[in-house]
Amino acid sequence: MPLLQVTDLVKHFPVRGGVLNRVIANVHAVNGVSFSVARGETLGIVGESGCGKSTLGKAILRLHDATSGKIAYDGTDITSLKHRDMIPFRRRLQIIFQDPYSSLNPRMTVKAMLREAIRFHEIVPNTELDTYIKSMLAKVGLPDDAMNKFPHEFSGGQRQRLGIARALALKPEFIVADEPVSALDVSIQAQVLNLLMDLKDEFGLTLIFISHDLKVIEHFCDRVLVMYLGHIVEEIRCEDLLDEARHPYTQALLGANPINDPADRRPLAVLEGDVPSPFDPPSGCPFVSRCSIAVEKCQTMPPLEQHSDSHRLACWER
Repeated sequence: MPLLQVTDLVKHFPVRGGVLNRVIANVHAVNGVSFSVARGETLGIVGESGCGKSTLGKAILRLHDATSGKIAYDGTDITSLKHRDMIPFRRRLQIIFQDPYSSLNPRMTVKAMLREAIRFHEIVPNTELDTYIKSMLAKVGLPDDAMNKFPHEFSGGQRQRLGIARALALKPEFIVADEPVSALDVSIQAQVLNLLMDLKDEFGLTLIFISHDLKVIEHFCDRVLVMYLGHIVEEIRCEDLLDEARHPYTQALLGANPINDPADRRPLAVLEGDVPSPFDPPSGCPFVSRCSIAVEKCQTMPPLEQHSDSHRLACWER
């Protein structure tokens, strides 16, 4: 049984307007997404900005309530659990946010910030709080004196390490890492990624890693979901990504990656056009307006079909 099973998950955000503040439209953020995550696996989710990656991650953790669909964690349907019933799962399911500054309370010291969550979930006795916090900071490469500092006293990379320490402090089983390195310099990105890989092995974590960078996904993850306009258009093992990816959007993302060989002077492939508005998504295939191989049949939504044990694809022409 998979640790996480998501079935037909939909998340729409209502847009209100007019004199009576009625719902006049919906933002179609996530549209009927289904997938599973095995215990100990690292699943990547990739796509352009606005494709629904972060919304999907937050909906899984019930930071957003789903419009419809089902989220089952370790065999329990958590989709509609009330706040009180969700508390045990809040400890087991954690998130590392994208922005390492706005996700930290600027008025709280590191010690106060970590202590609040640890005491609420009764992770360790009060007499062991300071020792436990120091050990968490050491795990992410921060010194003991970081306990008494405020978030503004740290660099961007150090703040992201604090975000990781905050997630790990509750001894979770499952973490959603929402673009945890996108706001960092390249050299710092590598440090944080290596830290996450080490901590995953040490703590036996299951991860969903959200990114817009296929290079990072390929290096860090076991399997990847490619999202476009709230839909999964392809699911494939990372080791097969370069040779077996078949969806035109996945191939466009791969073509836009920087080329490793400095002697190779081929121009990077550029995907033309913009992602359609989630207020008014196109009918049929979500990628139809930017696809170079689109045909008349693409005006009908292609199903996400199983092409092999580890490969799913939603494309009429492939």
